[in-house]
Amino acid sequence: MNLQFAPMQGYAGGAYRRIHAKLYGGVDCYYTPFIRVEKGAPRRQDIERLKAAIGDGTNLVPQIIFGDFDEFNILTEAIKSLGLRRIDLNLGCPYPMQTGKGRGSAMIVDLSTMIKARDEIIQDPEVKYSVKMRLGWHDAKEWQPLMPLLNDMPLHHLTLHPRIAKQMYSGELLMPEFEKFLVESHNPVVFNGEIRTIADINQIKQNYPALSGIMIGRGLLARPSLGIEYATGEEWPKEKRLEMLRMFHSQLFTEYKASLCGDTQLLQKIKPFWDYLEPEIGHRAHKAIRKASTLSRYFDAISII
Repeated sequence: MNLQFAPMQGYAGGAYRRIHAKLYGGVDCYYTPFIRVEKGAPRRQDIERLKAAIGDGTNLVPQIIFGDFDEFNILTEAIKSLGLRRIDLNLGCPYPMQTGKGRGSAMIVDLSTMIKARDEIIQDPEVKYSVKMRLGWHDAKEWQPLMPLLNDMPLHHLTLHPRIAKQMYSGELLMPEFEKFLVESHNPVVFNGEIRTIADINQIKQNYPALSGIMIGRGLLARPSLGIEYATGEEWPKEKRLEMLRMFHSQLFTEYKASLCGDTQLLQKIKPFWDYLEPEIGHRAHKAIRKASTLSRYFDAISII
């Protein structure tokens, strides 16, 4: 089963992706956190990060988020100008800061913009487009009017997170609606949602053999070895996972330290690395890391692991 690393905003930046690919691997591609328009142009830091990541060996897929066709056009042209020929469209972000601008999951119901995007995609055969989406913004059936447009597009694949925006990242996965989506789609479908173990991967694969792949986000942040464990069929013992985790952290910390100024900035950047890792490192270490306000206390907390 094809495994993909989801675009985890604030977590899986360029250094994280590159070091994960080097130490672990086991995933087929990595998505960038979404690139957006700011003041009528692609956000400068998004484009600079994308430029820095080109050719880093991670099989990178840039993702864009847009609120109208002008933004779609601005972003796709900027990415193509860098020589990239894969673009993922974010129709799934549930956060009001984006949906309030018509972006993310709000785009699911903006059929007029999606008609223009469809026409552009059909006329742009050199680029392989994909779409990451939810079932809807307010309602789990909002995907249905959009599906004919999606079926018109020669997409690389469609990734579906079977929730609606107001559920954010919790609550029941709406699997009956996902099953209808899978049947209706003429494009390959990738599943995304609550994949945390090898057993989860195998269960989804068994239940839906027609799937093209599985996208994993929080599950890989919580267990970075998940992809390679699945790929090799070998479940790593706890000590091996922790040993690799320490190595991962060490290399990431070294890279952050080389580019950031001051302990406060460094702590703000490195502490999120541990946000989803409490099941791996234990409650005591996790709590100590969260509370650490100096590098000295931070490393005392790390030493508990």
